[in-house]
Amino acid sequence: MSAVATGAAPARPRAAGFVVRVLHEPAALVGGLIVLFFIAVALAAPLIAPYDPNASDWMAIRQAPDAAHWFGTDDLGRDILSRIIYGTRASLAAGIVAIVVAVLIGVPLGLLAGYAGGIVDVLISRLADAFLAMPFLVLAIALAAFLGPSLQNAMVAIGLSATPIFVRLARGQTLVVCAEDYIAAARSQGIGPVTIMLGHVLPNILPPIVVQASLTMAVAVLAEASLAFLGLGQVPPDASWGSMLDVARQFLGEAPWMAIWPGAAIIVLVIGFNLLGDGCNDALSPWRGD
Repeated sequence: MSAVATGAAPARPRAAGFVVRVLHEPAALVGGLIVLFFIAVALAAPLIAPYDPNASDWMAIRQAPDAAHWFGTDDLGRDILSRIIYGTRASLAAGIVAIVVAVLIGVPLGLLAGYAGGIVDVLISRLADAFLAMPFLVLAIALAAFLGPSLQNAMVAIGLSATPIFVRLARGQTLVVCAEDYIAAARSQGIGPVTIMLGHVLPNILPPIVVQASLTMAVAVLAEASLAFLGLGQVPPDASWGSMLDVARQFLGEAPWMAIWPGAAIIVLVIGFNLLGDGCNDALSPWRGD
């Protein structure tokens, strides 16, 4: 019996095909390897960091890179390599946890708005539009300032700021999927709306959401660095790439290595997320025509 006749959606074959295509995209593979490298560094930080990231050496203040300190030391004599290794945790937490929060809030709201329609759609869509009218970083700074400086509050602020993006995306994709014949067949058989949304609609809108999540993670990493730079993220003395740049700007002429290494780490991680997102987007293009 056909999929349409039984009300079953071709969700799993499409999702499986999307994953296979992602694995065959060079950009996604390179980006994924970069992200996995930083994840491994964050997890193994206590094992690979040569020094305590918060330990000061008053005899090695602003020391240039050498055999003892490969990336040099900062204004308090702390090893920059160790601080970058531990700072990876803050950046990845902002890039991954914040977007997970945005997806968990935004996708159900967008799914509900697209499927229910009517006043529910109007209320959710207008609320999302109101938040989208504000620049992402400005909204994140405002929320972080309201919640107070901490890494946890920064992740919440970034996640809430990114939520409207996923509301609009999930709503639009839901409207497209709900126009398919198998959704009408499922309704005609008396299948409940919750079952249709979770069993038929959600699996088919996941690939575009994965693409958007990968791209938004890069923005979240930059947002976390910006919040830490402004004193609204990771609280010192805990390491954060953004706070390291904030300190380094005072010594650009005397100790440029203080800014070079955390800046390079931010750039590489952002490139990794962008390559992963671009590769997923390329894999999604043929999926659209399935």
